Amino acid sequence: MSEVTTVASLSAAELRQRLAGPGLYLRTGPFINHIAAVNAPIAHGIGLMYADYSLAESTEFADFHLGFHSSTGWRRWWRPQVRFTNDGERPFTPLPFEQGYAMFEWMLNWCVSSRAHEYLMIHAAVIEKDGCAAILPAPPGSGKSTLCAALVHRGWRLLSDELTLIRLTDGQIVPLPRPISLKNASIDIMRAYLPAPVFSPPADYTHKGTVAHLKPPASSVARAGETARPAWIVFPQYAAGEAAVLTPMARARAFMQLADNAFNFSLLGADGFNALAALIERSDAFSFRYSVIDEAIDIFAGLRPSQP
Repeated sequence: MSEVTTVASLSAAELRQRLAGPGLYLRTGPFINHIAAVNAPIAHGIGLMYADYSLAESTEFADFHLGFHSSTGWRRWWRPQVRFTNDGERPFTPLPFEQGYAMFEWMLNWCVSSRAHEYLMIHAAVIEKDGCAAILPAPPGSGKSTLCAALVHRGWRLLSDELTLIRLTDGQIVPLPRPISLKNASIDIMRAYLPAPVFSPPADYTHKGTVAHLKPPASSVARAGETARPAWIVFPQYAAGEAAVLTPMARARAFMQLADNAFNFSLLGADGFNALAALIERSDAFSFRYSVIDEAIDIFAGLRPSQP
């Protein structure tokens, strides 16, 4: 068996050459991504954020083919841009050149959420401890990613910051650990809170404000092949100045809110309904308001699964 090669095994020059030439075959969770990019921010971001991720052979099947191309013509010199292609198509408008790495992360999310229909996909962070997973669905501005970033550096395993993948065959959660997307004030909060965080260079003036990505723990990346069973569904909401409070939620309400957060619930039809219903039956649901991170961590430390 050949030795597993990681992104860290490539020098910066080798990584740029591979991205600009035949492309990089990068494993993220259950997916293989073929990435071609002539963009310095993307090459730097992949080298920094994905150092612990394994590479696939170029002869293997790739789930997604992503291309990132720099401006040509007069755009090379005046407000240069980066363009995204997927299987030769251009589904989105170009972005400023310096936002290349943020675009890379967004496009990876888009590829999964628009194609991976062997899973019920929920827009939610998901973390695990002792084989049990807590799903954290929430809209932007709720403090979901900030909470997720803190918890995975305090004993929880990162399964995903954005996409919870529920396997239709058995209801297990399939990990997709990738860099955690933080925005605006959350970036400085995590810089101050964590002992030695590794961030991508911030992308300013995006449609989400300032965005930076936090490198996931290497231990979470190494365990990307280990599924987890759902045990809790927690809808977080940051509330300035309030004490942390975890409130039980009725299963019917949790079902409806999760359905609203699922990318492909309707598309999957009966399979989606059954998968979501089984998830609700196996999990305890809560709403959660917090303002102090350490209080939130203490409450999560006290979670116990109600089902064996």
